Amino acid sequence: MEIKILGSTKPEFKLTKEEAINFAGKAAGICYLPSTLDVLFNEDEQKTERRANMTLKSGHHSVYDHPMYNLGLINVPKIIAMIINNEKMYTTSEKSARYTKMKVSPEEEKLYLKWIDKYKIEIQKTYPEIDDRKATKLAQENARKLISIFTPSTIMEYTVSLRQINYIMHWFKNYIENAENNDFNKMLKPYMQEFIDCLKDLYIEELNSNVKNRKISLFATRDRKEEFGENYCINYKASWDEFAQAQRHRTIDYEIKLLNEMEYSIPKIIRETELEKEWLEDMDSLKDLYPQGMLININERGTAENFILKCQERLCGEAQLDIAVHTKENLDRYLENIKETNAELYEELKQYGNGARCTFKGFKCTNPCMFGPKGALSRKI
Repeated sequence: MEIKILGSTKPEFKLTKEEAINFAGKAAGICYLPSTLDVLFNEDEQKTERRANMTLKSGHHSVYDHPMYNLGLINVPKIIAMIINNEKMYTTSEKSARYTKMKVSPEEEKLYLKWIDKYKIEIQKTYPEIDDRKATKLAQENARKLISIFTPSTIMEYTVSLRQINYIMHWFKNYIENAENNDFNKMLKPYMQEFIDCLKDLYIEELNSNVKNRKISLFATRDRKEEFGENYCINYKASWDEFAQAQRHRTIDYEIKLLNEMEYSIPKIIRETELEKEWLEDMDSLKDLYPQGMLININERGTAENFILKCQERLCGEAQLDIAVHTKENLDRYLENIKETNAELYEELKQYGNGARCTFKGFKCTNPCMFGPKGALSRKI
């Protein structure tokens, strides 16, 4: 065996569109390679150009997944991050609103800072053993639900291929032209156009998915019926910020729909307290901005094995509470629905239904939480 490095990332190096097309043209030559890679990568440039143009016109676009770009997205709205992350073919590192204080609009900031203070007081009152630094981070995690999904406050590195970034730009262009101009889309479309404008130097008209008739995958176009077996399809309501966590499980497919009537996530630590009403009033005052704590309909589809992987990560005292709770609820629903129809799968899934992942057979926790096996899923933060 021999392995050759044909290219690699270099910080601050900017691969031009022409160089990327050339690289893809070389890659296309591998399919009918007459001799060696060295001969191919040193062939006459006009031959490479002809081959590249042929693949663009024919729709043989997979070779354009070889040139990769490390993009720095600065001050991008959370909704744009969620849309492009739902397309799966990417690597991302994103500034966390769970662990860092966010810079937001004055309207949001007033309530955001107010609730950081309120949550911190409640957290330290309920869990006096938590130190000040940890309490602040947990307070930020809950208060971020007030931040709009349209606030341009996210910073992320997004590594993606030349083909995928062009597909996304074409999907955005199609959405801008054809999607309904409702209140949500009136806020979304300008950011999609801004995204396209920022990447215009990489835009290739022929590099689109029209032949495959693909579009943005995030927004559901129909209601899906639930089913449970070796594959599953489940519907539930959750907040935007929980959905962003769920997207990290890229082997699972997700679609969303907005609710007809506004509903909001209520952090467990203030439920049925005097603060609950105040929280809902403050959330509702930002409804036109679509805060991250607003509930949406989520459809989740995948294989039983990939659902188990989700359980192994999310049924944990260190996971975001909302997604930990929903994962356990969905596991219980899964078990109930296959109890009489798939005994083998039922026994496989049942071993994950008794609590947090630290109770799973063979699991060794490298970062024990303060809640332990019993408290990991019954905690309030």
